Amino acid sequence: MPTGVDRREVLQGVAAAGVAGVMGPGPSAARQVAPALFVSHGSPMTALDADEYPQALKRFGDGAGAVKALVVVSAHWETDARVHVTAMAAPPLVYDFYGFPEEMYRLRYAPPGAPSLAQDVVARLSSAGVPAVADGERGLDHGVWVPLRHAFPEARVPVLQVALPADATPAQVARMGEALRPLRSEGVLLMGSGGVVHNLRRVNFRNKLASAEPWAAEFDAWVAGKLAARDFLGLQSWMDAPNARVAHPSVEHWLPIYFVLGAALPEDRITPVFEGFHHGTLSMRSFALRA
Repeated sequence: MPTGVDRREVLQGVAAAGVAGVMGPGPSAARQVAPALFVSHGSPMTALDADEYPQALKRFGDGAGAVKALVVVSAHWETDARVHVTAMAAPPLVYDFYGFPEEMYRLRYAPPGAPSLAQDVVARLSSAGVPAVADGERGLDHGVWVPLRHAFPEARVPVLQVALPADATPAQVARMGEALRPLRSEGVLLMGSGGVVHNLRRVNFRNKLASAEPWAAEFDAWVAGKLAARDFLGLQSWMDAPNARVAHPSVEHWLPIYFVLGAALPEDRITPVFEGFHHGTLSMRSFALRA
């Protein structure tokens, strides 16, 4: 599956101890249950935008409460055998896109890492049957830092990234969310970054404000209906949805939604963060789970 975005090609083809270092002291009863968040991150160019989508992410960040750390699964990192977890104190940025304006490669976002939390995440995933390992080299890809630049622009909240297992199923990714769900009660925001509709060869790069293509709108509406009904199991049967394989010729941008749904609590409310399309086919639907 692809891990980078080449615009030129598209246009041509169109445990608590581990968490303590992040959380700090204080009774657990006083800790806020952090939200879980799914973002459709769209084009890397959204990093430069100031329209409704980044404004919506900023509103979410402003209202997220006292988030102590962020654990993010992005469409743009998959690993074989064992799931890798970034574990450096100062994770670098990965500019995993090609053919974009030079300004994009000068953008900076420098949140601290969370090495102790990374070790805890590794332990929790491994205990849940998802073999995992700490990674001291890989940085944060654009599926992480682009939306976070808008949601948490001051970059004060520690961030770590968890890879998708190669060839994962929806149930396997949901199990990752289930394994890390207790961290929400420790103030850790769990985030999946992908896209509700993501077919780069159908993108209308000439017009960001183009009306949604009917096939894309139909799949997006199916997802919205399943979310409204809390039919998370039904969402795992996504191939039964209208236009499923057109909406997702490959699955890496679809799978992060299951990380978030796996982290759901019974008392969670599903709240929209943003609804709409960019470039005619990129659904930017983003939502939060709030206890």
